[in-house]
Amino acid sequence: MKRRNFSKLMMAATLGLSMLAASVPARAEAPVVRLSHGYGLLYLPLMVIRDQGLIEKRAKALGLGDVKTNWVLLDGGNVINDAMLSGNLDIAGTGAPGFITLWSKAHGIPRSEVIGLGALSTSPLWLNTNNPNVKSLKDFTSKDKIAIPGIKTSLSAVLLQMAAAKTFGIDNYAKLDPLTVSLSHPEALGSLLSGKTEITGHFTSPPFSYQEVKDPKIKRVLNSSDVLGHITIDVVFALKQFTDKNPKLTQAFMEAQEEANAYIAKNRKGAAETFLRVSKMKLTQDEVEKMLADPDTQFTTTPEDIMQYVVFMDKAGTIKTKPAVWSDLFVPAFKTRKGS
Repeated sequence: MKRRNFSKLMMAATLGLSMLAASVPARAEAPVVRLSHGYGLLYLPLMVIRDQGLIEKRAKALGLGDVKTNWVLLDGGNVINDAMLSGNLDIAGTGAPGFITLWSKAHGIPRSEVIGLGALSTSPLWLNTNNPNVKSLKDFTSKDKIAIPGIKTSLSAVLLQMAAAKTFGIDNYAKLDPLTVSLSHPEALGSLLSGKTEITGHFTSPPFSYQEVKDPKIKRVLNSSDVLGHITIDVVFALKQFTDKNPKLTQAFMEAQEEANAYIAKNRKGAAETFLRVSKMKLTQDEVEKMLADPDTQFTTTPEDIMQYVVFMDKAGTIKTKPAVWSDLFVPAFKTRKGS
């Protein structure tokens, strides 16, 4: 009798544990994802994802249960790349050149290899100045200092090199590098407008570029679109080992980004409100909506003309390994996209 009762208890316990296990979502993937975005309007899709909890929503729909997100604010390719390689980030938005630099450097190194999850944004960067004597790149002298988020590998740094190559020749692509100073966009904005620091130039993106030229003392020297045309400016990427270990979580992020882009396209007013709420910048609703109305500012996950960076960086010798085609930079799903 004792044996029979014991067997029944064991069967009941086993059945109970089985039912409990069936009711709890599988935890084969990471329960927390760590992400970063920068300050400006180019990071708006990530701000929408953050504000609306879209990763959490998509992860739950894919059967991952309650996934948490930890967001940090980082600016400059150097800083973002260091955070990624040190294991403090899983997914990051960054300038395309900074991502390409890291992709080239880490290619073939399992623990450091990175992979693109998609394009993020396209918008012109403006090089603005408070020096009345500067009308073109040729007018900058050793007395001038140009603020950019990160030296050599940030988006602004490489765009400046590409512009210099077209102005002075490819052998002189780094001609203006000695004039560059590493400052976050908000800090550089304050320095340029004050006119009381060494900063006489700032190569920046919306909304900072728009804010600066509202001041009559500030003039635009260069529009990046005049140099490069319509090109992907920012991308989103991750450590390849993260995507390999977390395929559903990676899918959840990619679906979240598509949802955010659709929201921005459909609801400019709501998108502007999101930007103001997340960025905490002192702008009006109307100002942000006007920036979003600029046809040159677009949010799409399909990369456009990203190989232009690769060709330049290869000629300049700033990368050692280059992708054969643009899709080599991104997750396999992009091989069927009509990118460039």
